[in-house]
Amino acid sequence: MTYPLTITASAMRDINRSAILEIIRRESPISRTAIGERLNVSLPTVMRIVDELIEEGFIRLQGTTEWSGGRRRPLIEFNSDGGVVLGVDMGGTKMYGALSDLGGNILDEVNIGHHGTSGEESFNYLTKLIDELLASPKVDRQRVRGIGVGAPGVTLHEQGIVTWAYTLHWDNFPLKARLAERYDLPIIVDNDVNLAALGELWFGAGQNIQDMILIAVGTGIGAGVIIDGALYRGSNEASGEIGNMIPGREFLGKNYKDFGALESVASGTGIAARARELLKSHRSQAELLSLTAEDVFEAARKGESWAWKVINETVDYLSIAIANLVSAFDPEVVVLGGGVSRSADMLITPILDRIKVAIPNPPKLVVSNLGLRATVMGAITNVLHNTSNFYVVHKLS
Repeated sequence: MTYPLTITASAMRDINRSAILEIIRRESPISRTAIGERLNVSLPTVMRIVDELIEEGFIRLQGTTEWSGGRRRPLIEFNSDGGVVLGVDMGGTKMYGALSDLGGNILDEVNIGHHGTSGEESFNYLTKLIDELLASPKVDRQRVRGIGVGAPGVTLHEQGIVTWAYTLHWDNFPLKARLAERYDLPIIVDNDVNLAALGELWFGAGQNIQDMILIAVGTGIGAGVIIDGALYRGSNEASGEIGNMIPGREFLGKNYKDFGALESVASGTGIAARARELLKSHRSQAELLSLTAEDVFEAARKGESWAWKVINETVDYLSIAIANLVSAFDPEVVVLGGGVSRSADMLITPILDRIKVAIPNPPKLVVSNLGLRATVMGAITNVLHNTSNFYVVHKLS
């Protein structure tokens, strides 16, 4: 049985600290007086927390001053240079890692395309990538605040266990514990699309938005659901596994245990598979095996009818998924990300045309402006949350 949470003095202090740090991050440079007025927090409390955040390197004094009636005080601003975070997006078939300052500015990056690994070999590739970034001449090891890793599967974020990642063949893989054996740094491990949603929330298309859904269409399909400014995880931490959605009655009664029904037709993998089926009598085996979703979109741009058939079916399937998500969660914005989003110009308008009269409140549908970096930006966000006791609080109406 679970019980309602109570608040301790220590937690109350962390709540105030989180609110103060967030308003500084969003609106700096800002004065202590303005912070207190906007948050309805006493000036002595603001001053005490600001002093702590300065000492910890999260914020810094800015040259401009404010007049408080007694003496002038310098304004304060978020300190993007207050450390670096290492983030990794393991992906289904590709691996990308980056070093960033606290403001989300990329300092160095490593991209491993189509590594094709699984099991222990995937872990070895991950540590090789981390080692390369930690050895970057652009980073002082003493300033690294933590490592964040996004895994392509259901992940228990507190324990850092990847319960199932089909593309990596990981089953209850203790990723956080394995990394902690190797790196003496704070480590967070989470689902890659959940992290991408946090990245969009802090640095991308979801800034200053409280209710948002990120849909990532790549090797597979997943969603990150933000409700009231916080990530929604679900009872089994499997919220957003929309690759398992049933996109039509013809999918019922079939086994999609490893690769979901929606993923099988609308992911990059599914798009390529349907194209191969259409072309199996017209292309060589080698050509079929090398065919990718990018090839399908490119063929459609050239006007090839077989490719347009695949794209139109993909739009239908994605439209069904987005309409159902919007009807269930009523987000302010839906962000389309993942590798397939590079062809968003062929997807967004057709999707909106299909659903605008089918549901009462069609969403604002936009393409991610972070692209490949979304998960890494979310890793940065999550490391900051976990190393600064970050709270998101809501009062029930």
